[in-house]
Amino acid sequence: MDAQSYRLDRYVLDTLMADLVGHDHQPSAFLAYLAIVAAHADGRASFSHAELAERTGQSRRTVQNAVETLKRRGLISVSRQGPTEPATYVPLTPWRRQREP
Repeated sequence: MDAQSYRLDRYVLDTLMADLVGHDHQPSAFLAYLAIVAAHADGRASFSHAELAERTGQSRRTVQNAVETLKRRGLISVSRQGPTEPATYVPLTPWRRQREP
């Protein structure tokens, strides 16, 4: 198995981890966010709740709750091509300031 490296914004470990795990008591949301960031870096961020659960070692229901937490917090966007299609996840970085045009 090849070990891959992923670039993580310092904010993710320095602030977001403490916020989701300590403040929100949602370590599952942090794990889901990391899995989505890694999948997005690989160019494939489209999978079902069951696949995300397998990637993170959590139950499907726990992952569903985690995804809802991440959406509510503005940390991911989720879209679907159709009602039976897997979701496509895009990790968001609201802590980065948008540059003025």
